[in-house]
Amino acid sequence: MSTEQPAVRQPTTELDARYSSALNPRPGAADVTATEWAEARRRVAAAEIFWVVTVRPGGGPHVTPVIAAWHDGVLYFSTGPGEQKARNLARDARCALLTGTNSLTDGFDLVVEGEAAPVGDPAVLEKVIAAYEAKYREHITSAEGTFHGIGDALRSGDAVLFAVAPVTAYGFGRDEGVYSHTRWSF
Repeated sequence: MSTEQPAVRQPTTELDARYSSALNPRPGAADVTATEWAEARRRVAAAEIFWVVTVRPGGGPHVTPVIAAWHDGVLYFSTGPGEQKARNLARDARCALLTGTNSLTDGFDLVVEGEAAPVGDPAVLEKVIAAYEAKYREHITSAEGTFHGIGDALRSGDAVLFAVAPVTAYGFGRDEGVYSHTRWSF
């Protein structure tokens, strides 16, 4: 099995005027532009909580919060091998990870869609564990941390690490009532 990371893909970026404020009469709305992927990637890397959406056996959604780390163009999250999301992904790898804010007038929400692939390569696993530790710090590295022991659980197989390379991503911006909707296609 190769230890090489996938090439970081640069998406095409498009502002969806149907859902952006280009037609909104508010001041500044006519100046809405697409958000650059570099800015969206920065926000994904900084976000602490994500909601992962998987497909249940009957076709319905299963939604649950997770922590995630962005590393080399891929979003990683983990779960127990017997948990519902892991069972769903074993049957249907399609998923979405969402993060953002809870404000109607200010903030930025992101949706990353792709297929989740379990990570088996020990070299990649160690790099992502290091990314988790750098991002979540004492939550993972301290014995009192909420996710302490996640690295050992991933190494032993008591937790499964999934890699989601974005296929499509969406950004929904709000700035004092001026809205934008950006789509990135990879």
